[in-house]
Amino acid sequence: MSSRGRVFALVGLAAVVASGVVVVGVLATRGHVPATPKPRAGRPPISLYFGVRSDAEAQALGRAQRLYAGKQVEPAAKTFARYGSLEAQVAAAIAAWPDGTLTRLEQLASDHPNSSLVALHLGLALYWLHRDSEAVATWRAAAQHQPDTPYAVRAGDFLHPQFAPGLPRFVPSFRMPLRIRILPAAQQLAALRRAARSGDAHAKILYGSVLQELGRPLSAERQFAAAARLAPNDPDARAAVAVGLFDKAAPARAFGRLGPLTRVFPDAQTVRFHLGVMLLWSAQVQAARKQLTRARDEGPNTLLGNEAKRYLAAIRGVGTR
Repeated sequence: MSSRGRVFALVGLAAVVASGVVVVGVLATRGHVPATPKPRAGRPPISLYFGVRSDAEAQALGRAQRLYAGKQVEPAAKTFARYGSLEAQVAAAIAAWPDGTLTRLEQLASDHPNSSLVALHLGLALYWLHRDSEAVATWRAAAQHQPDTPYAVRAGDFLHPQFAPGLPRFVPSFRMPLRIRILPAAQQLAALRRAARSGDAHAKILYGSVLQELGRPLSAERQFAAAARLAPNDPDARAAVAVGLFDKAAPARAFGRLGPLTRVFPDAQTVRFHLGVMLLWSAQVQAARKQLTRARDEGPNTLLGNEAKRYLAAIRGVGTR
């Protein structure tokens, strides 16, 4: 395994979708397949995201997705077939692989031309059929249709396999208030939204960080930008803006905002920590280790100090040979 692969695996960022299948090397393999190739081994994965939903359908589809990932295809397919939502229809089409999968997904794409959910899975089906250039084009569409969704983020993973999956997340240096932390997920999100509407910069940062976790990068970026306007001298707010700008297609923009903050806030642990995280996402292990070590040393027992120690433990020995 390469150093990059070890990094992603060790820090829990391996490019694995629900079935545990890794899709990499798409660009490298384009144009090098037989005219009538057999489908790739295994089955295309199913990637459904329900955020803070806890309704009966979300729970049932979540269980079915786990069954499918565990190769229990028949019971998963039966559950998907019981529901008529777009998520269920997409999952049912994939679960039927290869019988009618592509035709059904193409029909769904025609019916829902702006759905990143559909485009993501259509791209997976095309990839499994060795139609790699079409898969890449479809994933690009998925990334563009609804960019503020986890499906667009997931499509970016396949378009840019040289990066860790997902996007780097901003970790506030302060805790969420206990009164909010103890709430169920949906109520917690609502409370954070209310606080962000009328609250200070920290309230907006907390809400933005949770939006990131839910796969809504553009909404998170807006919250971070609002926080920085309220508190331009707050290193958390400024660092959050930079992390929120991270784009795998143009990572220099985020690094260009965060890097200079090491001079503006030379003693701010958040700047060093998040610079390390973004470097790690880019598989720049040695540079990441340096920044995370500095972040840890600036406060080993703080929230960010403990997070830095976890990252450093995960990448111990990687990239040193």
